[in-house]
Amino acid sequence: MENQQTSPILALQQQQLLLQMEYQAEKEAFRKQTEEMGLQRKVKRGDAWYPIKIGKSYYNSLNQLVVEVFRQDDQEIEHNFEFGKPVAFFSSDSSSSRVSRDSSNSRDSSNSRIHYFPFTATVSYVDGDRMVIAVPDNGQLIDVQSADHVGVQLFFDETSYKTMFNALDRVMKAKGRLGYLRDLFYSQQQAETYSFPHIHFSYLNSTQEEAVNKVLRAKDVAIVHGPPGTGKTTTLVEAIYETLRRENQVLVCAQSNMAVDWISEKLVDRGINVLRIGNPTRVNDKMLSFTYERRFESHPDYDLLWAIRKAIRQLRAQKKHRDDKYHQKLGRLKERATELEVRINAQLFSEARVISCTLVGSANHLLERQKYGTVFIDEAAQALEAACWIPIRRASRVILAGDHCQLPPTIKSFAALKAGLGKTLMERIVENKPEVVTLLKMQYRMNEEIMRFSSDWFYGNQVESAPEVKFRSILDLDIPMTWIDTSQFELPEDSGISFKETFVGESFGRINKAEAELTLLALEQYFEKIGKGRILDERLDVGVISPYRAQVQYLRRLVKEKEFFKPYRHLISVNTVDGFQGQERDIILISLVRANDEGQIGFLRDLRRMNVAITRARMKLIILGDASTMTRHPFYKKLYEYIEALD
Repeated sequence: MENQQTSPILALQQQQLLLQMEYQAEKEAFRKQTEEMGLQRKVKRGDAWYPIKIGKSYYNSLNQLVVEVFRQDDQEIEHNFEFGKPVAFFSSDSSSSRVSRDSSNSRDSSNSRIHYFPFTATVSYVDGDRMVIAVPDNGQLIDVQSADHVGVQLFFDETSYKTMFNALDRVMKAKGRLGYLRDLFYSQQQAETYSFPHIHFSYLNSTQEEAVNKVLRAKDVAIVHGPPGTGKTTTLVEAIYETLRRENQVLVCAQSNMAVDWISEKLVDRGINVLRIGNPTRVNDKMLSFTYERRFESHPDYDLLWAIRKAIRQLRAQKKHRDDKYHQKLGRLKERATELEVRINAQLFSEARVISCTLVGSANHLLERQKYGTVFIDEAAQALEAACWIPIRRASRVILAGDHCQLPPTIKSFAALKAGLGKTLMERIVENKPEVVTLLKMQYRMNEEIMRFSSDWFYGNQVESAPEVKFRSILDLDIPMTWIDTSQFELPEDSGISFKETFVGESFGRINKAEAELTLLALEQYFEKIGKGRILDERLDVGVISPYRAQVQYLRRLVKEKEFFKPYRHLISVNTVDGFQGQERDIILISLVRANDEGQIGFLRDLRRMNVAITRARMKLIILGDASTMTRHPFYKKLYEYIEALD
């Protein structure tokens, strides 16, 4: 490790190699999925919509040709389409490719061949079952509009990788401020600070206050480490608000669109003028009102610009009379349009105090040549280091917020993960510069006993519960955590029921149907104890979590089918651990799925995932799992013993 600390360039070259491995692995996985995976499986995984109805096409305010598409089938499946993701249109040569919905059916019942249209498009906007897609303006859309049995699927995201490689290149070559930050982050050298008196904030607790002060004093870097429920966003919003008293404009980024939306919304609530580059994942008027696109088309000069753009399109449509006069006229119109665009942009950017976007989104041409005093990166522990360097190039100091004891970045290549691609910039700085980190220590979400285990294992027993949540529970004398051990259920061999996991489809993961049934039975019994009236009056909400996607889909189906849950469906959400990131519920049930004689627990060995799962619960946590399989791992053994001792 020593040489890596002396040479940031070597370490970044290593990053580049590992990123290249990840790029190849993801590209290959995508190729296999495209060529070998049945259409229904893609639809079930939320990676494709099929069949779709094609709506109108038009030019949006950013002068892109866009087309509306509507999902016709499988509308209850949560999909993975969101702003900025690349997609491909395809047609299937068989109308019978609507097949049975059994999730274990990995092949299409019809051997329909899929034909891809030869262009990549980009998601501009998704709202429920309607999606708006930006397509190349070269006449190819007509082929899609005139084809039968059309669908759309996510495509391999080449652009994000290009942007990350480019960022690493620039950081390695950097002189000046960026070169200084690079060398600083890779060394034990002390980060510089300003000195000024401590500012008191009456509405923050002492560690939140300390974090905001540390952010304001940082000349180079500061980190806000926020364990579950400790008010990381509140602290970050305050730090941004205070920074804006000293700086005219800041850049705020996060790994995911959802996290960008979340922090943008909180900043708008605080009265700050935010300009959101890109479209939000939750589409409502409040969220849309601060997007660049909506602001652009609301500008007083926009109507004139639209008229000029229309004139340009009409002129271009003339196949004849393309003489000097034509070129002069076209040239004049284009010049006028550019002039107006520049003017509108200058105004939008000068009025905004916060520019918010994803990490990759910060490479948007709109931000070219923009410089910021400070970049704030939220969810920094979930982002690849290369992605963090994209916005850091535009700033002279860096504030990171997140929790490296929760979800790590998603990495497909096992070799790249083993060689260290999963190590984030935030972790690197936490190791090298503990003095720039503030750990938030007061949590406002969980009953003390739910929180205590996580605090002991992950945060050196430093997190405390706020007095108002310490003893929160739904029922008197309720035990806040229980573990239902499925290995205790001895069922006759001929019953056809087994609490052992089964494997479904390549890469689709594992399922444990008996455990899923038992999970919902446990919820049903708990609901009966509380009583229907109270659940509905108090809107007690429930999260059912499983690390495995196949189990999640099976659980969703059961919730839908079971008559008992009909009145409560709006209060129950079923998702993977990643799907519950940043959320909380009154009651959480976790179905661990793994049950085998070898004690294999797969990616449940990544304990950060489990930390996220157990800390979603405010008042009640019920874990279902085969203790004989799980407790061979020291973490789960300790958790099991901790829960048993509460009884």
